[in-house]
Amino acid sequence: MRKSERAEIVLKELKKLYPSPPIPLDHTNAYTLLVAVVLSAQSTDKKVNELTKSLFKVADNPEKMIQLGINGIYEYIKFLGLSNQKSKNIYNLSKLLIEKHNGMVPDSFEKLESLPGVGHKTASVVMSQVFKIPSFPVDTHIHRLSQRWGLSNGKSVVQTEKDLKKIFPVNDWNTLHLQIIFYGREYCTARGCDGTKCYLCRTLYPKRKKKFICKKP
Repeated sequence: MRKSERAEIVLKELKKLYPSPPIPLDHTNAYTLLVAVVLSAQSTDKKVNELTKSLFKVADNPEKMIQLGINGIYEYIKFLGLSNQKSKNIYNLSKLLIEKHNGMVPDSFEKLESLPGVGHKTASVVMSQVFKIPSFPVDTHIHRLSQRWGLSNGKSVVQTEKDLKKIFPVNDWNTLHLQIIFYGREYCTARGCDGTKCYLCRTLYPKRKKKFICKKP
């Protein structure tokens, strides 16, 4: 089976399973989504949502977040991994949004990635979900499944993103990255599927018998 054929099967199945996938991180505007994605690094979306529920009630824009101060932000997110650094990043990016962008979340990769704590993946999520600019954020689920499905060699998340953009229609990118994440959490999990158990792994590689070893990003 060619890579293009595997991609077509994946796209068809995921559209059937998740026709309108929601954004996993709870938010009320572009700013709170940006903050939530920054906080999600090395943390689960579930935990982030638990903590931001209280945080966003008191600070849902850069001005209010700065008023909390670094220590104040920390008190809301202290149970997250890397909470000390994340508190500083949230405070400093909020300050820069006010100083350089009139308190608004910028709509370009370059400007987003210049903000503290904002890497390419975070910028891609904001660009795709807020500004509807075709992007393909790659997280650990997408990196893992892309290898299991023979869509990328898995050398790095950068390479995975390039590979996926080549084989999937650009109009599907913004929804597809969410669909893959949900499938990776529900069916093709890190421990629950070894490349031989879930529907898509069995369909794409019916003769695969041995456990597929994924390369870590």
